[in-house]
Amino acid sequence: MSRRILVLCPYPLNTGAGQRLKFEQYYGDWRAVGYEVTVSPFMDMALWEVAYRPGHLAAKAWGTLKGFARRVRDLTRVGRYDLVYVFMWVTPVGGSLFERWTRALAKRLVFDVEDNVVLGEQERGAADPNPLLRWLRGTGKARLLVERADHVVTSSPALNAKCLALNRAGACAYISSSVDTDRFVPAVARSEGPVTIGWTGTFSSRGYLDLLRPVFQDLARERTFRLRVIGNFDYELPGVDLDVVRWTAEREVEDLQALDIGVYPLTDDDWVTGKSGLKAIQYMAFGIPCVATAVGTTPDIIRDGENGLLVRSIDEWLLALRRLIDEPDLRRRLGEQAREDAVARYSLHAIAGDYRRVLADTLAKD
Repeated sequence: MSRRILVLCPYPLNTGAGQRLKFEQYYGDWRAVGYEVTVSPFMDMALWEVAYRPGHLAAKAWGTLKGFARRVRDLTRVGRYDLVYVFMWVTPVGGSLFERWTRALAKRLVFDVEDNVVLGEQERGAADPNPLLRWLRGTGKARLLVERADHVVTSSPALNAKCLALNRAGACAYISSSVDTDRFVPAVARSEGPVTIGWTGTFSSRGYLDLLRPVFQDLARERTFRLRVIGNFDYELPGVDLDVVRWTAEREVEDLQALDIGVYPLTDDDWVTGKSGLKAIQYMAFGIPCVATAVGTTPDIIRDGENGLLVRSIDEWLLALRRLIDEPDLRRRLGEQAREDAVARYSLHAIAGDYRRVLADTLAKD
């Protein structure tokens, strides 16, 4: 008889990157090894389409009400499943009532957490500066689930250590973000034209891209290049040849294959220590040399001068980008090694066993 898993997650299938390039890729693998998997996202596609756009208040309110209705339904069936797998939260706003009920009703619960959401209010200030949003989201949701889950899945070694100190069961596993390296493949040939530097992300991570605004503007005065921003928001950068591309699942591979250099700027703070390095891993799978800030997990993923470049200051950002624009052989060498590492360490084949072990270990508990 197959064991039954209920997944409670924020986003519809194949949308949010933090979900799409983590556990969501393994539903087929879980089913193949005998699990029956039911997925219940809080957002439906109608809400996802407007959630990060200005306005649309009526659609957002209606979509949120429908999400809460789904969660009320979920609470009536949680106890029928052998394991409940929660990603980030049960509901996006309000206190921790739904999280408490889910924990109380679930036979076994795995909590998958990304970013350093267990930080206290004072620690989170720079990363989550809007006090109204902090109140609406409910600050105790993640911490409660970290403490009470039967197993916690984390997105970085630093976050894993923090969660291990909090989890009552002493059961935490760091599982890296991963990509389908059979789908995320290098371009057969680069297009003609200027070198393309690229960044991919969402509105919530736009602030990290903004860190490089002066870098790109200075660089544009001395080198010819195109900057491609792939996301879900509009962007302007005077003085820079800018190509803003709206992310879609259908064009994701094609849009990323057009890049010659990928950038992964970060701040040096506790919030960043919880990040998984997903952008770097995406670039690597496409054989794109990545320049990244040397904080958090990036030094574990990128070996400076071997499969990418690590930087620590504005001057180092400029130097690294100049080198990669000027030296196509360096781009090729770093990109080839990056692709090799992505297949070996961050492919679905490399990571699948980590999830299977968490599920099996949790289900084996009394």
